[in-house]
Amino acid sequence: MYLRRPLLVTGNPGVGKSTLAYSIAWELGLGSVLRWPITSSSTLRDGLYRYDAIGRLQDININVATPREPISRYLRLGPLGTAFQPADTPRVLLIDEIDKSSLDLPNDLLNVFEEGRYEIDELVRIAEAEPRCLIRGADGADVPISLGEVRCTQFPIVIMTSNGEREFPPAFLRRCVRLDIAPPLEPQLMRMIDAQMGRAMREKAGTVIRRYQERTREEGGVLANDQLLNAIYLTCRIDLDPDDQSELLELLFQSLDAELT
Repeated sequence: MYLRRPLLVTGNPGVGKSTLAYSIAWELGLGSVLRWPITSSSTLRDGLYRYDAIGRLQDININVATPREPISRYLRLGPLGTAFQPADTPRVLLIDEIDKSSLDLPNDLLNVFEEGRYEIDELVRIAEAEPRCLIRGADGADVPISLGEVRCTQFPIVIMTSNGEREFPPAFLRRCVRLDIAPPLEPQLMRMIDAQMGRAMREKAGTVIRRYQERTREEGGVLANDQLLNAIYLTCRIDLDPDDQSELLELLFQSLDAELT
C-alpha cells in the first residue's frame, strides 16, 4: 500500500491466490472486491471502460434516443477504471490470471499504475459541452467524472494472480511486489481442514489426508486444497468399502499438471 505497487501472486492452482484479495478487503474493511478476469483478448481499454457506440446508434435509429442524448449513458467503467475513482479509502482490485493476457497488456498496465490516472477519450472530446458526467462503475455506483479524467486519491490495492503459464518482462516484474504461495505444510493443512470442516471430520478422515499427502509429497503430484476438502466431504458422508474409497480417491486426486489421455 505504501509503495503503490501491485502484488503479483504466484503458486499452484487452488492454493488460495485469488482468495487473498478477498481476505485483504475483509480484514481492512475496504468493501467489495473489484474482479477483472483476464483472457487472451483482454485489453487495457476493457479494464478501464466500455463505450457502447452500437447501442447508442441503435437507440437513435429506433427513436429511443436522440443525437443529443448524453454520451455518458453509453459508457461504463470497468473494474480497473472503477478502482481508480476518487475515494476516501483504497479499493481492492483483483486482476485474475494475468498470465493469460496478451504480450502487451502487462506493460500497458504499468502506465496506469505509475500515473494513477487515465482519460476517457469520448468525454475528453466533449469536455467543453459536458464538463461533468456521471458514469456507472463496475460496482453499480455512479462515478462523477470531470473533463473526461479519472484520477485516484487513494491508490488501489492491486492483486494480480498468475499460474505461471508465461514469463513476464523484467520491466513489469521490477514494478511489482512478488509473492509466491507455497503448498501448505502439514500444520497449515490441518488448520485449514479444521476451519472448513471441523476437527471431528478431520479426525475421521485420516486415511484421506494421508493419501493426499502421499500424492503431493512422495509422488510429486500437483493437487489443489479443494480437492482434499471435496474428498473429505464425500468420504465422511458416504459409506464405502476400502476398495471403493480407494477408487474414489484416485478420481478426486488427479494431478493438475497431468496430461489428459
